[in-house]
Amino acid sequence: MQVRYPRELRDNLPALRQVLVPTPTGAQVPLGQLARFELVEGPPMIKSENARPNAWVYIDLEQGVDIGSYVQRARELVAREVELPPGYALVWSGQYEYMERAARRLRFLVPLTIGIVFLLLLIHFRSLRETLLLMATLPMAAIGAIWLMSVLGFNMSVAAAVGYIAVAGLAAETGVVMQAFLSDTIERYRREGRLSSIGALQAALEEGASRRVRPLLMTVSTSLIGLLPVMFGTETGAEVMKRLAAPMVGGLFSAAALTLIVIPALNMIIHRARLRRELETTTTDHQPEAAATTSSS
Repeated sequence: MQVRYPRELRDNLPALRQVLVPTPTGAQVPLGQLARFELVEGPPMIKSENARPNAWVYIDLEQGVDIGSYVQRARELVAREVELPPGYALVWSGQYEYMERAARRLRFLVPLTIGIVFLLLLIHFRSLRETLLLMATLPMAAIGAIWLMSVLGFNMSVAAAVGYIAVAGLAAETGVVMQAFLSDTIERYRREGRLSSIGALQAALEEGASRRVRPLLMTVSTSLIGLLPVMFGTETGAEVMKRLAAPMVGGLFSAAALTLIVIPALNMIIHRARLRRELETTTTDHQPEAAATTSSS
């Protein structure tokens, strides 16, 4: 129980001892005869949480130190150097607790998102090979994001994780359109009978990729123009938004390179092997006919 008297009594111990306390019999007893007075250092107030008294220790981190690494090292040090009495417990809270809660949600949402993207790609292309090709190239889009985060000195955070997810979505969006154009161009060459050599396959891929240069550059430019004010902002909340925008800005360049260079190159490798098998099958089918004509003559 905590009783707070006026300040003029709290600052004057002799006067506080003379405060009269009424008793059931009507007598007035000085407070100094009922309690022992001492000046001690303690918490400014009694706080409780989960029906248990608690005390808070606030920690401010230096710039460049991420919360996750600091708490991990601090936990190891406290477990090694501090022995808690029975009934005491130690909990790391604050921004670290929010980060851990968000990380648990991301560990569930990220695989779910990837699974949904895979299912949508499979429904769109109706080809497991093309779907796996696009899914395998998505991590390459994060290269630019990692480089820019390293240059700016940003640590991994929840905002940065959301930025990485946005980069993967942008790469999947541009990759789908590029893959669709490449597949359509190759099928058109095949229908027209022009896909008769590796050189024709390369020409088809170059034609399909060149048709996506302008739309891709427009997509990258508009996204970059929209994110640059966030990168250079100084208003309230700008620090969090910078960590959200930095992976997206860096990932735009790697996603563009992925769409224009890596996806056509992978298609060249895959379709080249398929085209060689088709050419070998065609050559094998024609040889017996020539031999039979020679024997009959």
